[in-house]
Amino acid sequence: MKKYLTLLALSLFSLVVFAQNQDKVLDVWLTQYGDSKVTIKKDAKGKYYGEISWLKEPTKNGKAKLDDKNSDTKLQTRPIMGLRMLDGFVYKDGEWENGTIYNPKEGKTYKCYMWFEDNDYSKLHVKGYIGFSLIGKQVIWTRSK
Repeated sequence: MKKYLTLLALSLFSLVVFAQNQDKVLDVWLTQYGDSKVTIKKDAKGKYYGEISWLKEPTKNGKAKLDDKNSDTKLQTRPIMGLRMLDGFVYKDGEWENGTIYNPKEGKTYKCYMWFEDNDYSKLHVKGYIGFSLIGKQVIWTRSK
């Protein structure tokens, strides 16, 4: 009986540690150019997503900046503020993967994954790519204070 209780305790501990690691990404992140912040959250299905929560320059010509570079004309009138920029990430083996990142400056969506290096949880590595992850663009976001 003692063996089963020990095994149960270790299993519960592992689940808690796993949950703590996967949720380290939940926060507000300053993007690589310092012109926007993205708030990363988790939905009811356990997938991670991020919304633009701050813009250095939220307006253009006195009006809210719009997603005017989007190839879908129906979406060109939606505001950039509050836009879901990251979507569909799942945590696996120390990375958030199988997600997408939308770049409103280009109006394009890319496959994406994210990770921390060397237990430095203040810098989030974000890599967007087309096709294979070997080719793409990696940037570093910093945890916002």
